[in-house]
Amino acid sequence: MAHKGIPLVSFVGRSNTGKTTVIERLIPILSERGLKVAIIKHHPHDFEIDIPGKDTYRYKQAGAAMAILASPHKVAVVEDTEAERTLEEIITRYIHDVDLLIVEGFKREAIPKIEVFQRKTDGDAPVCAGNRNLIAIVTDESIVTSLPVFSRDDVGGVAEFILSRFIGQKSS
Repeated sequence: MAHKGIPLVSFVGRSNTGKTTVIERLIPILSERGLKVAIIKHHPHDFEIDIPGKDTYRYKQAGAAMAILASPHKVAVVEDTEAERTLEEIITRYIHDVDLLIVEGFKREAIPKIEVFQRKTDGDAPVCAGNRNLIAIVTDESIVTSLPVFSRDDVGGVAEFILSRFIGQKSS
């Protein structure tokens, strides 16, 4: 997958294993190291992000295929699609001017993955066990693997792993 030369890593795992929490705690660490980080989260169902009654919502309800809200500090795009866009299409269309792309989900894509694993949710094995793109596991469970394993509280270790592997930075 060509992704505009931007390093990317996906956090995968079943629902409610803590992927979002790990990513949320990881972003400030990476930002403090000088990285501009972008996030793409996959959601398997439809969603409504706009606010009913607001102008952009009203434009979409009136039939606009795309509504863009722009301010001096942010741009938001609400766009209809006829089919689910591939990760590559999303990256090509929307991702630019960042140092690292973190993806939550897209576990079937052939991209580097860090799995957030929880036995009570996942059963006995990570959902991506045996996947050649699985590069590390975040878990507090005892697990047998040749991959690096980080505890949920070692988000700093996960950051160092990502920096070393994808950005070429070592601890300062």
